[in-house]
Amino acid sequence: MIDRLPSRLRLAFMHDEPPIVEVAVVPETPEIVDFVAYGADCVLSGRTILDGDRLSDMLNDHDEYELDGVRVERFDGGPPIVVDEIVVPRDELWLVHASGPRGAVGRRTRTAPQHVAIKMGPYNVRGFFHTMPGTDPLSSIQRRRSMIPLTQARIEYTIGGDERDERVDTLIVNRDQIEWLQVTEPDRAEFPAAPSRRAVAPKRLVTDGG
Repeated sequence: MIDRLPSRLRLAFMHDEPPIVEVAVVPETPEIVDFVAYGADCVLSGRTILDGDRLSDMLNDHDEYELDGVRVERFDGGPPIVVDEIVVPRDELWLVHASGPRGAVGRRTRTAPQHVAIKMGPYNVRGFFHTMPGTDPLSSIQRRRSMIPLTQARIEYTIGGDERDERVDTLIVNRDQIEWLQVTEPDRAEFPAAPSRRAVAPKRLVTDGG
């Protein structure tokens, strides 16, 4: 992601369709939210428009996202970069969290939270994945769209020699970047080791229920 960061790009939510002249329709009072995105080689923090009831819906409905007033922290040890505006493709985002609502109450359904540990490149992630009662989390994740929410989430990583342990109420995980996943105890102090038995699944996702 670092190699292709521009100094400035136009602001636009993008789809696969060719560009059109009409101005994009947004809510009459669009909500500006703080937006933190974690990639393979950097962490971006800025602001964006919440285009939908929930952050996970917005991330799944668009292929690229506008960010404004962005600070870029680099894993290679280089100094932080500040850019005015950028558009970031979804496939370059591994994790995302933002301020904003959790979604319309009427759209929520009864779920059974399961605490999971997820390995994604430089990130160790833990949190509660919400699925239907009695459903295996791996099977449920594979049926979902790419960007999947966790609640009461924890992100551990090291950047520029600084070990970080961040806690957020809701974290959106890019399923396509998951290396492995385990169901684990919420109060476990240490992040678990990689599973010894791996069940290979689509999109590199593996799990160990034992």
